[in-house]
Amino acid sequence: MTPGTVPLLLWSALVVAAAESGGEREIRALMEEQMRALMEEQMRALMEEQRGMRALMEEQRVELRHTKAQLDTMETRLRASEKLVQQLRSDIAVSTGNLNLMGSQMEELRRKREERRVAFSASLITSGHVSVGPANTNLTLIYRNVITNIGDAYNNKTGIFTAPVRGVYYFTMFIYGSGHNWVSVGASLSKNKEHVVIAYCHLPHGKTSASNGASLLLEVGDQVFVILYTDSWVRDSYNHHTSFSGHLLFPM
Repeated sequence: MTPGTVPLLLWSALVVAAAESGGEREIRALMEEQMRALMEEQMRALMEEQRGMRALMEEQRVELRHTKAQLDTMETRLRASEKLVQQLRSDIAVSTGNLNLMGSQMEELRRKREERRVAFSASLITSGHVSVGPANTNLTLIYRNVITNIGDAYNNKTGIFTAPVRGVYYFTMFIYGSGHNWVSVGASLSKNKEHVVIAYCHLPHGKTSASNGASLLLEVGDQVFVILYTDSWVRDSYNHHTSFSGHLLFPM
């Protein structure tokens, strides 16, 4: 039943009542009072409904504001997280670069450390007995029996030591031979074909030996070797009497 239906029914009832009683004025007053009461009741109902709707709207508005605040907070946190991720990526890239640099530096240090490990010792032969010389010209003694060759700076095919790094090296040579009236036992340490020190002895008979050594400042590529003197000889056996040794004291 609609709000307009009730007044219409009441009006019809009152009209009937007025016709029966004949009190038209009283009927009109009664109808007006009832109509006023009904309209006031409907107005109150409408106002109550409006208040409920306003309260609901306000509640929803508050929820929306709260939801918006939560969304804003989430967005702020998301942006902060994105910045943190970007910073972490940047830090990882820097750390990776630093690690690569450290790896390269460590490899370079390892290489340099390996270069600074230089030492060798060698004798003329590995077994048996042999005499070298005498000869009518200077000969480079080739020490074929390598005892130690750290750094591979000594070549047992040429008898030559080649400096791998700039630094101070110490070399020694020991020679052994048989005494002879006309043949001496002698050799010299040479740097780039320049005489440095000599090991020499001359006895008419018996066995004899001599030795010498020197510290040399070498540039990369400088060569050091032992030269057998003209008209001299040396001897070696499985006991390794005649030897040539050297090592790096410190780089420069």
